[in-house]
Amino acid sequence: MTICLVTDRRRLAPADAPLDASRRCLVAQARHAADAGIDIIQVRERDLEAADLAALVADLLAVTRGTATRVVVNDRLDVALACAADGVHLRGDSIAVEAARRLAPRGFLIGRSVHGVDDAAQTAGADYVIAGTLFPSESKSAAQTLLGLDGLRAIVAAVGVPVLAIGGITEDRFEEVAAAGAGGVAAIRLFMEPEASGREIDRSSCRAIPLVGVVERVRAQFDRV
Repeated sequence: MTICLVTDRRRLAPADAPLDASRRCLVAQARHAADAGIDIIQVRERDLEAADLAALVADLLAVTRGTATRVVVNDRLDVALACAADGVHLRGDSIAVEAARRLAPRGFLIGRSVHGVDDAAQTAGADYVIAGTLFPSESKSAAQTLLGLDGLRAIVAAVGVPVLAIGGITEDRFEEVAAAGAGGVAAIRLFMEPEASGREIDRSSCRAIPLVGVVERVRAQFDRV
């Protein structure tokens, strides 16, 4: 199964933290991810300008070099190619997978976001898809339509590549997600210190934590299913 950590510096570090501080926090998280054997880090910092995003991607590539962890850039194919990242993750409304593949080098990983079975046709040529939002999630609007387990099953049946579930993924839901046919999970909050940890938060705080335990638990539950 495949595990994907999706970055969000504004939740990993205080929202008012300077960029250099949140960048150091993301690097610390990436180091923990590589140590734990997480398969993919998706750099999803959509508000960053190209230069700042490229600098961050370069930092994460340096941390993960020589490990099994691959770094992909959310939607910014130009930045991914310029930084020699391991791949790109395309949004549902982005360019076609085939168009990205024509520009990419051999072995370049291409993922695609889908929100329902009707999006399955857009996944042709992708290496994996991320399907969601599965369950209620803090990072998504409460008004957003949820995919649910039935929607996940329909997408799994419609595409020929691994489907990673995203949205409200918590440890008590690993088993039912695996039983629905998912090939793995993608998450943000799952891979950081809980907000209710009791630790005092200031601008220098960082919620990056060791991830070996949670990775072992998710793999074990998927293996059982």
